[in-house]
Amino acid sequence: MFIYGILIGLAVAAVIAAVLSSRLSRVRKEKESEVQKYKTMLTDRMELEAEGLKKVKEENEELKRINENLRVSLMALRDKPGRKELQRLQVMQKAADRLTLNSPGFGPVWQAALKESEDEFQKVYSGFMPFIKRHIPRPTDAALIDAQDDGSS
Repeated sequence: MFIYGILIGLAVAAVIAAVLSSRLSRVRKEKESEVQKYKTMLTDRMELEAEGLKKVKEENEELKRINENLRVSLMALRDKPGRKELQRLQVMQKAADRLTLNSPGFGPVWQAALKESEDEFQKVYSGFMPFIKRHIPRPTDAALIDAQDDGSS
C-alpha cells in the first residue's frame, strides 16, 4: 500500500508539474509578446521623433538662411543712397522744431526763410532755370556766415 501511495503522489506531482509548466510557458509567451510589443512601440516612437527632429532641424536651417538674407537686405537698405540724407533731414527738422518752441522770435524768421527757400526750389524745378541751376553750381553764403561768426566772438 505504501507503494501505491507513493505512485499516486508521484502521479499527482507529475500532473501538477505539467499544469504549472504549461502555465509558466504561457506566462513567458505573454511576457515575450508584451516585450516585443513595447519594443515595436519604442521603435515606432523613436522613428517619429527622429523624423520630427529632422524636420525641426531643416526648419531651423531654413529660418537661419532667411534671417541671414533679411540681415543682408537690411544692411543694403540702410546703406541705400539717400538714407543718410533722410536721417539728417529728420535730425535737422527736430532741431528746427525745438528752436521754434524754445527761442522767441525764431519762429517767424524761420517760416519766412522756409517760404523763400520753397519758392526758390519751385522756380529751379520749373522752366529754363532748372537747366541752368542743375549744370552751373552757385556759391552759397556759408563761408560768409562762418566769417561773421568768427568775427563777432
